Amino acid sequence: MKTKLSKMAPLENLSLVDKVEIRLKEYFKENNLKIGDSIPKELEFAEALGVSRTVIREALLRLRTIGVIQSKKRSGMVLTQPDIIQNFEKAIEYNLLGEEALTDIFELRLILEMGMADLLFARKTKADLDALDKIVSKQEMEEQNTVLFSLKNEIAFHGKLYEMSNNSTLQRFQDLLLPVFNYVHDNMPQGAEDFKYSKGKFVTHRDLLNILIDGDAETFREAMRNHLEPHFERVLNTVKS
Repeated sequence: MKTKLSKMAPLENLSLVDKVEIRLKEYFKENNLKIGDSIPKELEFAEALGVSRTVIREALLRLRTIGVIQSKKRSGMVLTQPDIIQNFEKAIEYNLLGEEALTDIFELRLILEMGMADLLFARKTKADLDALDKIVSKQEMEEQNTVLFSLKNEIAFHGKLYEMSNNSTLQRFQDLLLPVFNYVHDNMPQGAEDFKYSKGKFVTHRDLLNILIDGDAETFREAMRNHLEPHFERVLNTVKS
């Protein structure tokens, strides 16, 4: 079924590509287009909106850059599934994350690790638990008598949790968190080893593993909150601009 362009009102200002982009998004929604659907050619859009093909081409390039459309042989331009992690990855590759962005992503990490408990209990396997046990045992040998983790062991343990979720987006997000781990590790406040936990006890990686083996999702969630408590206190007591 061929979609109609008649509802797309012409633009008065031909120099603003962002207005064309907005109209294109409106067109997709109004016609209820889905992934894989073809969209009109540049010339058809240009005639409907009353702008040049150059303006249309630049607006479409924006959509192509974020993965909303792509060109296919014989099919022309079609809507595609955007890669929701890709832009994060590009920003990190170019080291474009400032302190505020790193803090925001770290807060997101705290939320994710609290929220993935149900997925972990639904999808854990014996092989996963054995792998975690090796990670924790190695850490215990290397870090006796301290509650401060080395960066590599922190990444290994929490990275395995993301892997255990069996959620591809979460797993890719874990890769994005590596700069955040470095940021947090380098900015831990002095005296962090003397932090006073609200429950009176620090929950170790071993404790979390034991709950994964014999406990339930709610117990794990509460234990993870305790495990991350110094980080929660830090971000919640920081005034954001």
